[in-house]
Amino acid sequence: MINMGKMRVLIACEESQEVCKAFRKLGHYAWSCDTLPCSGGHPEWHFQRDVLELLEHTSGFWDLIIAHPPCTYLTNAAARHLYPKKVLNQERYKKGMKAKEFFMKLLNANIPKIVVENPNPSKIFGLPKHTQVIQPYQHGHPFSKRTQLWIKNLPELEPTDIVEIKESTKVPGNWFNKGGKDRQVNRSKTFPGIAKAMAEQWGGFA
Repeated sequence: MINMGKMRVLIACEESQEVCKAFRKLGHYAWSCDTLPCSGGHPEWHFQRDVLELLEHTSGFWDLIIAHPPCTYLTNAAARHLYPKKVLNQERYKKGMKAKEFFMKLLNANIPKIVVENPNPSKIFGLPKHTQVIQPYQHGHPFSKRTQLWIKNLPELEPTDIVEIKESTKVPGNWFNKGGKDRQVNRSKTFPGIAKAMAEQWGGFA
């Protein structure tokens, strides 16, 4: 039986389990879900499967979903790949529209409280207007990484520890700046300070 005041939280598209563990630390029933195996050390809290299939089979169970859908084809930072030689790349555009469809299914899931995060998307895909913008430096991490949140039935996330951005963000050995084949996975990990703020501020809205 679920204790009163505790939430059933699904962290979609999260292999790091950073947000999942932050909610678990406060006593909530949180699970991560990703097509990749988890790297957060708690496979017992992880669904390695397609999140849309999971939602279809667990309709009515979740109180809150926090989703981190892939941004590869949506982000404005990759817009240069959409117009090589100033001509629209139709194949990449189709992949972007498919990514938008996935994004919208998460945003419109049948769950009372919803948060979807993504970097600044390209205007060509017509995503709805975001609710707020957050930065790592608002939560104790001296980095700039503009992240947009689309929020339903929850308050905006408030800054918890505003710090000065380092002049050089290329800190040797820091996971955020590591290169190599795992660069995309590393860069997509949620900063611990942001995960903690999410759990502490949104975990009280059971």
